[in-house]
Amino acid sequence: MSTAAAPTVSEPSVTGRLPALDALRAIGAVAVVGHHVGFQTAVTMNTTWGGWLARLDVGVAIFFVLSGFLLFRPWALNAATGRARPRAKRYLWRRALRILPAYWLAIAVCLIVLPQNGQASVADWIRHLTFTQIYQPGQLRAGLSQTWSLATEVVFYLLLPLIAALAVGRSWRPVRTIVIVSGSALLTAGWLTLMGLGQLDRALHTMWFPSYAAWFGAGMALAAAHVALRTGTAPASFRILDDLASAPVTCWAAAVGLMAIATTPIAGPRDLAEPTAAEFGVKLALYLAIAALILIPVAFGGPSRAKEVFGSSSARWLGAVSYGLFLWHPMVIELIYLVDDRPLFTGGLLNTFALTMAFGLVYAAVSYYGVERPLQLLGSQGRRRSTGRGQASGTSATDVAAPATTPPTVAAGTPVPTVGG
Repeated sequence: MSTAAAPTVSEPSVTGRLPALDALRAIGAVAVVGHHVGFQTAVTMNTTWGGWLARLDVGVAIFFVLSGFLLFRPWALNAATGRARPRAKRYLWRRALRILPAYWLAIAVCLIVLPQNGQASVADWIRHLTFTQIYQPGQLRAGLSQTWSLATEVVFYLLLPLIAALAVGRSWRPVRTIVIVSGSALLTAGWLTLMGLGQLDRALHTMWFPSYAAWFGAGMALAAAHVALRTGTAPASFRILDDLASAPVTCWAAAVGLMAIATTPIAGPRDLAEPTAAEFGVKLALYLAIAALILIPVAFGGPSRAKEVFGSSSARWLGAVSYGLFLWHPMVIELIYLVDDRPLFTGGLLNTFALTMAFGLVYAAVSYYGVERPLQLLGSQGRRRSTGRGQASGTSATDVAAPATTPPTVAAGTPVPTVGG
């Protein structure tokens, strides 16, 4: 007897977009801005509530889990609905169009404009332009400290076609797929073990992909569960995700509770001191749970007031420009301190945050409308031309479709991107 659950949600199409998820990128980006402003103003060291600012780097977890969810979902969806796999070449081309031009522009401006980077070498340029700045100690330049997470996420982008092919296999079996992608937790656990044994540098190797494989894997597992529920191929036990989504306030309250735990020393120091392997592991686990609890009410379940708010035009606009906010806000902070001649670890939190958000959004909007969106449209036009050729030759349109992060969305990192921290 089948244990498959019938679709629990009435959607316009099982292949439809999930517009409410766009706003999660904005949440992740704003959290990362708050984290950096809190550090720059030294408010994170406030013994009363500075821990909340210090742990706003949870925005990175939101980016990584969301990337795993959105980018893996087309592979799972095509398998569940009998379509051909997304083409890896097309997927990688769209990722490159989405990430590289705006990133390269930010690298060039920061290395040229900021006085702290006046002595930047050719090697500095090469490392940052090729996402290799995280593989040696002390290579992140002024205004570019946040790019460590994008360098990490790019590894996931490159590995995803292979991971997806292995996880989905030749037939759609959602439980098997979830088990396989959940194996990423073993990679992270092994990496942490090596840190604990002193085989890895906790200052350097905490930035590398294996540290965060479990976050990407969790997003992929949630994507497989989501597809299974929407296509009626899920075991009945998967319905717990839709049940959780029907109580968004409860999920988000639980996330706040876990955040409160993360503000304590159990998740490591707030300053630049290196965490122990155990502290780093606790932090990774708490952030993963927080990101999942934030995502589930927005991705799963039926129509809700929460989804209406997250899917509003203003929230989606913030999500669209969030990649630019992630890229430019550290340079904005540096410029604020230069223009105002402020010493490091001084300045008011609220006014610094307001200035950073205001000017960061200006830079982000220029980046989005001047660079990112035109190239997204270019990629979409190429996709339509390829689709037309595929249909003319008897190929389904979905055979040539890349994993879609359709405009105006951003994969974070985000990042994030996805991405930040």
